[in-house]
Amino acid sequence: MRMLKILCFIATLVPLWSFSSGHKWIRLFDGTSTAHWRGYKKDYFPEEWKIEDGALALTKKGGGYIVTKEEYENFDLRLDWKITEGGNSGVLFHVSEDSLYKNVFETGPEVQILDDDRHPDAKKGAEGTHKAGANYDLMAPLVNAVKPAGEWNSFRLKVKNGHIQHWLNGKKVQDYQIGSDEWQKLVGKSKFAVMPQYGKRRSGHISLQDHGDKVWFRDIRIRRLP
Repeated sequence: MRMLKILCFIATLVPLWSFSSGHKWIRLFDGTSTAHWRGYKKDYFPEEWKIEDGALALTKKGGGYIVTKEEYENFDLRLDWKITEGGNSGVLFHVSEDSLYKNVFETGPEVQILDDDRHPDAKKGAEGTHKAGANYDLMAPLVNAVKPAGEWNSFRLKVKNGHIQHWLNGKKVQDYQIGSDEWQKLVGKSKFAVMPQYGKRRSGHISLQDHGDKVWFRDIRIRRLP
């Protein structure tokens, strides 16, 4: 009985610690509200992005990239995504809205979302660097973990002091260090070589890409890391 009381006491401390630490999970999209989002360099949420059956969907081209209202430095991001047949999209992070930059991708690295079987981009770039789960145009996924177009994929992005890890459907598909010699070499050979601030920021907005194809996101949540 005494041991049971001790275990119950410890159990009560866990949620209290999580709350007091300031690193609790935050719902960026709960299936009903877009309150945490707006258009890139806009003060409103684009009408081309809509809520469909509890998912955040780009319904037609022209909505542009959307970004979180808040900026994040170190974090653990979780979401589910689904792409239409032949579709292309992405998740970007550490995005700047400074007037120096016209496009999201001038500063924010992208995690690729793609229908690998049908979209021609899967065969472009260095081998595999444009496929789903890739560090777009730089690094191919470590394993092929993507599900077919029309099916939901679970995704995790962990960012900690420039150490970046991606998981797709429970499998680690990326593990790299921004600013490392390997990173600098790959950037120098990529389309981002002419973008001097690409990947240089250590905090910024999270962005969902409008590539003109229908895409869905759901259960988007984030936890800040120390």
